[in-house]
Amino acid sequence: MDTTQSIEKIHLIAISGVGMAAIAGLLKEAGFQISGSDAGIFPPMSALLERAVIPCKIGFDPSHIDPDTDCVIIGNAVSHDNPEVVETLRRGIPYYSMPEALRIFFLNKRTPLVVAGTHGKTTTSSLLSFVLTASGLDPGVMVGGIMKNFNTNHLLGKGPHFVVEGDEYNSAFFDKGPKFLHYRPHHAILTSIEMDHTDIYPSLDAIKDAFKQFVRLLPQEGLLVASDEPAVLEVIKEAKCQTTTYGLDPQADWQGDNICSVEGYTCFDLLHHHEKVASVKSPMIGRHNIKNTLAVIALTHHLGLSLDAILNGIRLFQGVARRQDIVGEVNDIIVMDDFAHHPTAITETMQALRLRYPTRRLWAVFEPRSASSRRNLFQKEFVTAFMSADVTIMANLFAPEKLPEEIRLHPEQIISDLTARGKEGYFIATADEIVSFLTGQLERSEQGPHTQ
Repeated sequence: MDTTQSIEKIHLIAISGVGMAAIAGLLKEAGFQISGSDAGIFPPMSALLERAVIPCKIGFDPSHIDPDTDCVIIGNAVSHDNPEVVETLRRGIPYYSMPEALRIFFLNKRTPLVVAGTHGKTTTSSLLSFVLTASGLDPGVMVGGIMKNFNTNHLLGKGPHFVVEGDEYNSAFFDKGPKFLHYRPHHAILTSIEMDHTDIYPSLDAIKDAFKQFVRLLPQEGLLVASDEPAVLEVIKEAKCQTTTYGLDPQADWQGDNICSVEGYTCFDLLHHHEKVASVKSPMIGRHNIKNTLAVIALTHHLGLSLDAILNGIRLFQGVARRQDIVGEVNDIIVMDDFAHHPTAITETMQALRLRYPTRRLWAVFEPRSASSRRNLFQKEFVTAFMSADVTIMANLFAPEKLPEEIRLHPEQIISDLTARGKEGYFIATADEIVSFLTGQLERSEQGPHTQ
């Protein structure tokens, strides 16, 4: 029975989160009346919501929930004492977490393709979405970043598949389980498993347990495409479905080999069970993106796409905003925005940039903003990660007052440790101060040759 048939009007509390804005757009395209509220609404989600013509109110107030609201979707950053949550409960309005709503309104009617893992989820799910779209399969999509080919993070689609980025973070204040447990995966990609989200997972074993639950959801007729990392190989033993592996080492079922950079593209040989089956040309850089590409090839090949169609989609993929995203180039200086916040992701990004731009000076500017990066669990690992940069600038923690002092990351110490190892580094507390410092550096560089 379709429980959504009687629902017409939906309100979203904390609508400007990446996932919440995406599901708001999907629901609007599906014909529902949508309203929302948030403490603040900023780009790029503000632009996405404006294009969808979804009314959003600033702040949280009981009056924001119209009298004829049929259900409410509550973002995972919202607490139980939020005024709109209190009003929802007082009036007895049905409510859902974001992942629960995605399943109820969309996934129950489609074949979910879920991309999970500590790193690489957004790029991999976006590439998968584009390859399927370019092949005419018209998938539904919800991912955690703005896909440049579509200028959005969601697609309603009319085809049989629905691509979902499966986040391991918790669902809501009333559901502390991982989001991906709601997504009914039929086929899945598992990119990596590392210690992350230290605010909710006390240990690596706890994260592994969450992924084991996810793997057990796959039906016997499904396919699990898994990276050849040891922690992933341990977890996929729980699968009752077919599995296939990918990576850069010979033990993987799908392997990338003979990697090189040619005219702005990353090129490599595609091997399946040690036999070369194709040459791949991708605009994405870095070994980690080769692995992401291998995962998409493995799954789309299983879905019946031809290698020619798959490789064409890979070649035309434009990437994801804030993932190695070139936002400007002036006077031969390239400015790139990247979302990397975990030491492993930063290391991979640095190595990728070294491969693509071997003769340039690399400046790394980092603000510890995510829950994990603001904690001192990775204090030493960040030093190692930034050793690949020529110059590192560290800002102060975002909202440090929200963390007990004894568990906070110390950016000043990271810079001190880098300079002790012979690297150039600066602790500059705020974004405005960093901009002023960089502007001064560039003004001085204009007086002579520069290679930044």
